Order: sequence, then C-alpha cells, then structure tokens
Amino acid sequence: MSDSPLVLAGREFRSRLMVGTGKYPDLPTMKTALAESGADVVTVAIRRVDLADRGEGSFFAHIPSDMLILPNTAGCYTVDDAVRTCRLAAELGLGPMVKLEVIGDPKTLFPDTAGLVEAAKILVKEGFVVLPYTNDDPIVAKRLEDVGCAAVMPLAAPIGSGLGIRNPHNIRLILEDAKVPVIVDAGVGTASDAAVAMEMGADGVLMNTAIAGARDPIAMARAMRLAVEAGRLAFKAGRIPRKAYATASSPVQDLIE
Repeated sequence: MSDSPLVLAGREFRSRLMVGTGKYPDLPTMKTALAESGADVVTVAIRRVDLADRGEGSFFAHIPSDMLILPNTAGCYTVDDAVRTCRLAAELGLGPMVKLEVIGDPKTLFPDTAGLVEAAKILVKEGFVVLPYTNDDPIVAKRLEDVGCAAVMPLAAPIGSGLGIRNPHNIRLILEDAKVPVIVDAGVGTASDAAVAMEMGADGVLMNTAIAGARDPIAMARAMRLAVEAGRLAFKAGRIPRKAYATASSPVQDLIE
C-alpha cells in the first residue's frame, strides 16, 4: 500500500518515527540504534551537549549524517530560556526547525502551556519552524496551531514514564480538529504503544527513553521502526468495527449436511 510522506513545513520525511539522543549507555550504542530506527529526525537537547565540538569521537560524530538534527529546549522552564536556546541553536547552524519545550515543574515535566504558547508565538515570528511539546489538551493544541506552529506534539504520558497513551480520547479530539500534523510525544514504553498511536491516526511518534532505556536499545529501535510502520499501515487499511458479540468468520448458509 502506497503512503504519502510526513510533511512538516513543506519538508518531506519518509519515516514517521522521530527519536532522541539522551540516556544511552554509550555513544556507539546510540549511533547504531539511531540508524536501526530508520528515523529521519533526531532531537538533541541544546543545553546538554557541546554544540561546538564536531570532531572525531564527539557527540555529533555519532549521529548518522543523513538524519536531520532537531534542536530541542529540554530543561527550559521559562519563555526567555526557551527562546534564547533556539536562537543559540540557530547561531550555531541548527534549525530553523526546533522542538519547543517550556517545562512547568521538575516532578511531572508537564509543559507550562501558557509559556509554551507565548514562546511559540515569538519563535514563529522570528522564522523558526516550531514543533511544540504540549499536553493532551485540544484547546492548547488549537492555540499552538493558531500561532503558526508547524505541528502539535501532545504527550502520551509523562516524559520517560513508559506508561503509553493515558488519555486516548483527548488525543483523538486533537487529531479530529488539527489542520497540522499531530506527533505523539513522550510516554511511549514499548512497540505496542507506538503502534496504537499510529493506528489512531497520529502522523508520527517521537520517543527517546523507550529506546535508550531498553535492555537492548538497538533491538528496541528496530521494534519501534516496525511498530510505527505497522500502525500506520493498519490505520490506512481501516480496522473492522468493534462488536459486542461474535460474528462467524465463515458463511453460515449452504452448509454441507
């Protein structure tokens, strides 16, 4: 079955899986897992890496050359910090596409949605292509779309929790109304979580801990790649309706006596 590419701000991506770079046991494992994932986009926490070091053996030397580096503002708790971090990334040649995070508190890592919308508005006006990490509130998703974000990225569950999609109803409401791609971000724990998100109609899934924290990150990266592909195919194929009672899979007429 043919499929259209994921399109973000006019740019096409063959893979609908996006991956992160944190929490890997070592850089060689990260590099192999990133390649095994088949992802086109990899997020990098700007505040946690040396952006100037591009030498052999550096962090950036372990990112496959064909992957788009998506700077993110992880660890930013204010609008000013998030905007400043994106500007720094741009000065160092990263962007203009950015993953925007404005965190509300260190315990839940839920987004500060008011600050998120404010920061998104500033960055869009400055020419950034903004992909905002947000909660699963359809109203906030609409506000982010209205200020010009290229996608909305609602969480499935708290960052790094591995709980899977906690509120599928809200995700469906966001999918129903969004005019931009919806990428489920944060909280995926295993391959079935990714498949469920894609079966619901999500345009993509972004994850980090589920792969990096797995017992075998390289095997899990491949599992996630296949899960996203399978979930997308199932969504396009169209599942059968749910029924309360059994329906015979073989015809009941013209039975042999």
